[in-house]
Amino acid sequence: MDLHNEFENSKFFHNARIDRRAADALVGLAAGITADGVVNVNEAVFLKQWLENNLAHLNDPVINLLYSRLASMLQDDALDPDEALELLNILRSFSGVGIEKSQVGGAMAVAPTDLPFNSPAPGLMWDGRLFVFTGVMAFGPRKDCQALVEERGGLIGGGVSKKVHYLVVGSVGNEQWRHSTYGTKIMKAVELREAGASIAIVGEDHWQKMLFG
Repeated sequence: MDLHNEFENSKFFHNARIDRRAADALVGLAAGITADGVVNVNEAVFLKQWLENNLAHLNDPVINLLYSRLASMLQDDALDPDEALELLNILRSFSGVGIEKSQVGGAMAVAPTDLPFNSPAPGLMWDGRLFVFTGVMAFGPRKDCQALVEERGGLIGGGVSKKVHYLVVGSVGNEQWRHSTYGTKIMKAVELREAGASIAIVGEDHWQKMLFG
């Protein structure tokens, strides 16, 4: 028997159990922090320190994104309203709570397996076109994504309406949390599209492809 290999294997499974417990604890922390619908700077600082102490060693893209976004937001030791809202959405996604919850007949609307993106995905035009973003963007803070659209002559809307040309859905959470609810913006866009409006629903990946392709 190779005692060294046996020890290494047992250490691997022991560490895996520790990592799993820590990841589960993070889900609980995220749910607790977002329970009141607000994330403040003290909670953000605590979470960043907790990640550094417990999960910084993991090579997990979602946890890495959460940590890097936290570090970026807290560079000035503060959270502005946009950063606080974005962090709230990230943590709600991570904990399995819908980013934006929609009530249908008093019951929660549960997302089917796939998001209702236009198929085939349309080519994006920029100049004078009205864009709305929803969800959490892996590319970066929403205000940075909006700035890229504006640099190309596009316009940014605050909500979904018949005037909107494109609804861009952030990719964070789309694959990891299949059981979260559709956001209200997506639900509204689907209704408008089915009623004949020209709005297109596209994923962040397609948006980035059109942006830099």
